[in-house]
Amino acid sequence: MTSSVCSKPIRLLLVTPRYFPYTGGVENHVYQVARRLADEGVDVTVLTTNPDRSLPSYEELEGVKVERVRAWPARRDYYFAPAIYNRIQHGKWDIVHVQSYHTLMAPLAMLSAARAHIPYLVTFHGGGHSSRLRTSLRRVQWALLRPLLARAARLVSVARFEIDFYGKRLHLPPDRFSYIPNGSDLPEITPLPPAENKKEELLVVSVGRLERYKGHHRLIAALPDLLSIQPEARLWIAGSGPYEAALLKQAQKLGVADRVEIRAIPAKDRARMALELSRACLVVLLSEYETHPIAVLEAVRLGRPVLVADNSGLKELAEQGLARAISLKSTPRQIALAILEQIEQPVLKQAPLLPTWDDCARQL
Repeated sequence: MTSSVCSKPIRLLLVTPRYFPYTGGVENHVYQVARRLADEGVDVTVLTTNPDRSLPSYEELEGVKVERVRAWPARRDYYFAPAIYNRIQHGKWDIVHVQSYHTLMAPLAMLSAARAHIPYLVTFHGGGHSSRLRTSLRRVQWALLRPLLARAARLVSVARFEIDFYGKRLHLPPDRFSYIPNGSDLPEITPLPPAENKKEELLVVSVGRLERYKGHHRLIAALPDLLSIQPEARLWIAGSGPYEAALLKQAQKLGVADRVEIRAIPAKDRARMALELSRACLVVLLSEYETHPIAVLEAVRLGRPVLVADNSGLKELAEQGLARAISLKSTPRQIALAILEQIEQPVLKQAPLLPTWDDCARQL
């Protein structure tokens, strides 16, 4: 994948708030496409942050150059990283691709690229947030970012609803957007022998980073009702993050701590994630906002029944027939009954064909 004008490869800079070994949907997206673009001959550099300076400032990982700069504050997700401005200005990039619009990295990266006359793309990766204040300020943020977003060579949406959603709020026509969904493929796995498969325990998996808005607490609240009907039920919360202590306290208060496990799988261990998700009777994400959640897509691809919240990109998945949706206003009892219904009568009877990460990289 080289320039049609000369034999030199395209120099692509991917600007992202965080990158592996950090975990999350955006981190995984950038990791997957960066490696594939590099394999196709693109000169790929990932420019990201190193808030606590615990990681190398430069390294090469699987054919991708990774540069990390200081960001402030170290323990917050604002990611104010002034060093990215000069790095973009003096890097002689052919294209800058900004990942995630909602941190302080995005406007700085777009401004620097614009002043250096470098074409830039933006993938929104719009997500929720546990802070009600931060969520309420989104409209102000869109208004402030609108001039820079309007100058982008292309705006990339990973879910179809984003084209209409951001188009209306930014007053931009649909032809400024490209729809390129996330991949969903995991490594091939060997199915467990029947004696080792613990599906009879009725394992429910709630996926996502441990933040309040992700909705793990809703599953814990529903667990007593679920156990009253299915005493063998067990909940695995697959993630890590700052809300862990609150979730454990809730489980103890409700008397279900012995039926709740909170454990993350290393982000790069995709084979293990595939194996453990394949054991689930149901995968759940009752989040307040998601765009195109990779963990849910992976579960669908593995043929696992999925229950999601009736909002944002989750609703879009339900409308496509890939999952069952339930209102976040549902009571714990209603959630428990929806869990059982989706296990016993899944809306999707067999694993569908979904876009792969090769598809995603090719379209980008």
